[in-house]
Amino acid sequence: MLSCIPKRALFRPFLNGFVLIALAVGAFAQPQDNPDRRRAFELYDANNLTAALPLLEKLATANPNDVAVLSRLGFALYAGSSTENDPAARNRLRQRARDTLLRARSLGDNSNLTIMVLDALSSPDSTNVPFSRIRAADAAIREGEAAFVRGDMDQAIAAYKRALEIDPRLYDAALYAGDAEFKKAHKSTDPQFRNDHFNAAGVWFAKAISINANRETAYRYWGDALDAQGKMIEARDKFVEAIIADPYNRNTYVGLTQWAQRHKAALGHPKIEPPNGTTAANSADGSSNWAAYTTTRAAWLKTEFFKNYPAEKEYRHSLKEEASALSSVAAACARDLQSGKVKTLEPSLTMLVKLAQDGFLEAYVLFARPDQGIARDYAAYRAVGREKLKQYWLTVVIIPG
Repeated sequence: MLSCIPKRALFRPFLNGFVLIALAVGAFAQPQDNPDRRRAFELYDANNLTAALPLLEKLATANPNDVAVLSRLGFALYAGSSTENDPAARNRLRQRARDTLLRARSLGDNSNLTIMVLDALSSPDSTNVPFSRIRAADAAIREGEAAFVRGDMDQAIAAYKRALEIDPRLYDAALYAGDAEFKKAHKSTDPQFRNDHFNAAGVWFAKAISINANRETAYRYWGDALDAQGKMIEARDKFVEAIIADPYNRNTYVGLTQWAQRHKAALGHPKIEPPNGTTAANSADGSSNWAAYTTTRAAWLKTEFFKNYPAEKEYRHSLKEEASALSSVAAACARDLQSGKVKTLEPSLTMLVKLAQDGFLEAYVLFARPDQGIARDYAAYRAVGREKLKQYWLTVVIIPG
């Protein structure tokens, strides 16, 4: 699993990512006859980062060009920083993690995990930010974190469960319990055990979503669990729901992107752009109708914005404006087709007309044409149009292989 950076903590969600790092760096030729290296990788794959760390450090010293070792060492150092209470020592670990991952990247490691951890390490350390205002819940979830880093999933789950019982609104406790169940399933080879614990992970992820449906992480983690069970369509839907929860976070898209790569699907928003120059008035392909876009936007700048957003004091580009302007073009094109004035529309206009007819203009604008002004309207639209946003991804953006 790969994951994003939540607002309260930069470390924890990346623990879902480390199980894929071997795939990301596996293309590099590396020595296979070193028992310390094999043992270090076994511990790392078992999520026992605490035990893996000294072996990885020894290996990196012996061979500073071993990309697979450096990538794992950088992440293990980062993980270790999350349980270090002394701020100075924690900062030293974070700096070592950053230096190590920069070295790995310079040698060719461009994995999503390495890039995302480096992004996190460039942000302020928020390790001491409480998970919960209830001290007992915060202490319990941190106990779970320490167990997780040691690879003790059962103890971690028990601690996360206790934290959630103390603070029933603690999203992270449910999320992390699901993640620990995922790890138990992932490292097992027994089909029934894997299925049972992937299902258990889903129960926890559903709890997290019931606490906050507008955080993306639980959807994405759940998608990984479902895909690991061979439930391709259910996994796809969870990855889409993750995007709907938090579309302007670039890490949100990792789940669906990787799903598409695994299942040979393509992803792409329609390419619809107003022409840059002046189009001939009698364009035979409907392009002259882009004049309606310019006219509509001018009206919004002058009066329509304040009619539609009376509580706002300054004009901004909005979802309603952009959708209205595109709708005016689509309507003009549809009239031209119906009247026979135009026989065949320019391809992007054909798509624009279809989006309008299917009710997807707002979704298209929010996902494919957002700016800061439009993004401010996202939450309000999502509150009433969540299903429409989902259907846009499923029927327009995702192209099956």
